[in-house]
Amino acid sequence: MQGYTVTVAETGETFTCNQNEILLAAMRRTGKGPIQYGCFGGGCGVCKVKIISGDYQVVKKMSHAHVLAQNPTDGTVLACCVTPRGNITVSRV
Repeated sequence: MQGYTVTVAETGETFTCNQNEILLAAMRRTGKGPIQYGCFGGGCGVCKVKIISGDYQVVKKMSHAHVLAQNPTDGTVLACCVTPRGNITVSRV
């Protein structure tokens, strides 16, 4: 199974997110990254992060109360709703 390297901008720590693995699931599995979470379903906004670089795919609907629909390209996402499509760098929001 292919994996991608996730780098946390603030700390420089890295971990692997498997192909098709939700970013938040990889954070929980490895115990690394900005790991706060609540509902795990895209509604509470606790797992909000900013993807600074790299490609990702939104795989679940994100609450527009927490992520602005009018500017989806700024990289602010809910970690429970995205999967990397390559190596990425994330930052706490």
